Amino acid sequence: MPLVMPLSANHDLETKELAEFFNETLGFCPNSVLTMQRRPAISKAFINLNKAVMANEGRVTSALKRMIAWVSSNATGCRYCQAHAIRAAERYGAEQEQLDNIWDYKTHPAFNDAERAALDFSLAASQVPNGVDEAIKKRLYEHWDEGEIVEMLGVISLFGYLNRWNDSMGTSIEGGAVESGEQYLGKHGWEKGKHV
Repeated sequence: MPLVMPLSANHDLETKELAEFFNETLGFCPNSVLTMQRRPAISKAFINLNKAVMANEGRVTSALKRMIAWVSSNATGCRYCQAHAIRAAERYGAEQEQLDNIWDYKTHPAFNDAERAALDFSLAASQVPNGVDEAIKKRLYEHWDEGEIVEMLGVISLFGYLNRWNDSMGTSIEGGAVESGEQYLGKHGWEKGKHV
């Protein structure tokens, strides 16, 4: 049972209109947004931040951004966000071999050195205490420019918020997210946990 129940998608029409963004990303409006709309200023600000963070202005693809989100969510243990991130990675064109082997990105040949640097950055930045160090910085700068690094940290930070929100809230997970979680993450022990 969630800490706070989500409201109807029709509760706040401005949120509903902004939330159309998630129909492309996930195929549904997340229950997290439906809960945030109990304070519509929060739901609207969150959706606008999400859109800004996920906009592509460099070489960081939509698929890579979602894999960065998955690594961050895996590091923090949020099963809700893990399933959402892997579903969005699939919907945004991540290679099947990458989806099937996301757990092994450090060594699997489906990932190149630039992607590994980005995903290692996500892992280090999502840890408490923070693990970003000179070695991570050096590897990032071998492959990415400063604007692209800002885009990546935007994703990591956005998912830091979502990981805290959804794990604390015990947000009910949607069927489509469960399906993606079981398909790509189940073999490594993923389950809904408290997100029923």
